[in-house]
Amino acid sequence: MGPSTHEAAPWSMAVKATLHCLTGCAIGEILGMVIGTALLWGNVPTMILAIALAFLFGYSFTLFAVLRAGLNLRSAIKVALAADTVSIAVMEFVDNAIIALTPGAMDAHLSDGLFWSALLGGFGVAFLITTPVNKWMIGRGKGHAVVHAHH
Repeated sequence: MGPSTHEAAPWSMAVKATLHCLTGCAIGEILGMVIGTALLWGNVPTMILAIALAFLFGYSFTLFAVLRAGLNLRSAIKVALAADTVSIAVMEFVDNAIIALTPGAMDAHLSDGLFWSALLGGFGVAFLITTPVNKWMIGRGKGHAVVHAHH
């Protein structure tokens, strides 16, 4: 059962929700970057693919968890969208902004340390920014509190 609208969510719950989000985002984003680079795509189509895959993987982790908990597909999709949309959007916005603002990172290749340091540094900063957002949402019965109601 998630906290009521008058309780503060524990930091541990917010950290767990953010790590869950970070895992899906990282898998999707790295896969998108690898595919876009392998296909010799430019920066914009590669970033669009990476962000789309980040959302797909982020949602899928929650979707499969609530399906295992017994929800039907339609309900599970609603829970995943409610639980993860804000978290993934904040994570992706911050991470991609850091990559875009890091000199040379947009033109770095997968074999460059600059690419990986910008990506991982972006995820680190995104984690620090997204965790309090998730804590605030969970404390109001939103975000991952929706998922915990089904566990």
